[in-house]
Amino acid sequence: MNRFFTLILSLFLSVSMYSQINEIGVFVGGSNFVGDVGSTSYIAPNKLALGVLYKWNQTTRLAYRASLMYSKLSANDTESNDISRQLREDRFDTKLTEASVGIEFNFFDFDLYRAGRQFTPYIYTGISYASYEGDLIHNIPIGTRISGIPTSGPMQIQENYSNSSFAIPFNIGVKTTLNSRFILAVEAGARYTFTDDLDSSYPLTYVDMSVSPVTVNNIAFGNINNNDWYLFTGVTLTYTFGQKPCYCAD
Repeated sequence: MNRFFTLILSLFLSVSMYSQINEIGVFVGGSNFVGDVGSTSYIAPNKLALGVLYKWNQTTRLAYRASLMYSKLSANDTESNDISRQLREDRFDTKLTEASVGIEFNFFDFDLYRAGRQFTPYIYTGISYASYEGDLIHNIPIGTRISGIPTSGPMQIQENYSNSSFAIPFNIGVKTTLNSRFILAVEAGARYTFTDDLDSSYPLTYVDMSVSPVTVNNIAFGNINNNDWYLFTGVTLTYTFGQKPCYCAD
């Protein structure tokens, strides 16, 4: 048994020594939100997204990746194809910062030590942590029941909120070497969050100042059974560095 583990470890180390190389770079693109407010289109970037990333290529197929992203998420019901959302006219803006770590898998060998142009599609997944703060404007139509009492007229609620959530990233892209040092990639990445309040739709806090004593109500709108998504779409440019193994051919 000990010989078996020694053999596996030796193979792992030999593969690692062959392919280890580092990448550091930037992401530039756009972001969009998919949830209870605004458009339901999955890839429809409407705000600038920026980020930095680092990769450690374990093999020609596998890399460990870490990134830090910043963007605004913005959505407006008037831009939706859903008639009920158009009539509601809600809107929100959220500033979001995300840290993500995970594994990137290449469909083809992407050997940065080999001469000539390299190309491969790839996928990425892992775990993300997002911190966000935003502002929501929610319109309540006549007759909506709040604390069991129907409203007598249209109301507009504005809420400032902040929170954080974990998310699962799903990225797909293609990349190619520009030369021996730079790699260009185009990718689209969706994040499935563990929250339904990126747009503050659940729960939305409404403070009723018109009654005595003042009451605080929690209002939910949209589909409370579906969590929110956000997406990043754009390009990455990375710079490779790290010593070439001494026994590789020049």
